[in-house]
Amino acid sequence: MAEAHGPVSTTSELAEASFEIPGVLWRRDPRAAELPLVFDSPHSGSSYPEDFRFCCPLEVLRTAEDTYVDELYGAAPAFGATLIGAVFPRSYLDANRAVDDLDSALIDGTWPSPLAPSHRTRSGLGLVRRVARTGVPIYDRKLSVDEIRTRLDRCHAPYHDVLDDACARAHQRFGIVWHVNCHSMPSQRSAKSSKKGGHCADFVLGDRDGTTCEPEFTDFVARELRGRGYTVRINEVYKGVEIVKRQGRPALRRHSLQIEVDRALYMNQKTLEKSPAFDQLRADITRLIEALKSFASARLEERRAQISV
Repeated sequence: MAEAHGPVSTTSELAEASFEIPGVLWRRDPRAAELPLVFDSPHSGSSYPEDFRFCCPLEVLRTAEDTYVDELYGAAPAFGATLIGAVFPRSYLDANRAVDDLDSALIDGTWPSPLAPSHRTRSGLGLVRRVARTGVPIYDRKLSVDEIRTRLDRCHAPYHDVLDDACARAHQRFGIVWHVNCHSMPSQRSAKSSKKGGHCADFVLGDRDGTTCEPEFTDFVARELRGRGYTVRINEVYKGVEIVKRQGRPALRRHSLQIEVDRALYMNQKTLEKSPAFDQLRADITRLIEALKSFASARLEERRAQISV
């Protein structure tokens, strides 16, 4: 069984948190005129709790992280947006899964309520992961009901509470909110071909087939990224999971979009080190955030004009 590991921080370049729950999450509030823009990174956490007690190599376990995604979007507060990030790792508890998306094969005992495992969960990659990757178990034991419930209470519930609150406050103040759920995806391209326009998309946008976000917002993000030379696909493989499903209610002017970025564009996927292209990608994402500021500002002006008529 692996010994307890201390935090492995990937957020050193981010500004000081406006609010935080140590070991769980942080929130960075707008540092400019506030806009109804909320960004969150649920999978970039790298602080491994002492009660994790995993048995697989840490370097394998860390490949589940969306490493540095919080840094890629770190400029969001400077443009009037709220930015939220998890500190706990995805392999410990996945905030982007529903609370009933549990693998019964991992539980020692009987779960007190009905479960609804997805196909990913049945393969070991659910709310609490059973494997680090195919053929590599995370544990040499099952987890007790109390152990899993503790993780839910400590990490899952607070993360969603803080995200819910940020989106609700923005919606209450402005009558609309645009939420961006930030992720990275394992690349299918080799290190030698890790350039824009490779055989897999640089970005995949997910709005669950148009059910969580207005098409104007999804299309705007796609155009901005394509305009910078990136390949973009929409709702291919990555359509969005629990977070956009929970936040996105377009009929109520609550829009939620998932963005996946190819890891080969900015990091070495084996060593988890930043590549020389990291700064360029971060600069391009910062320009995207600036464009989203303009998008939101224009839409708010239109709304004010309609109300004043």
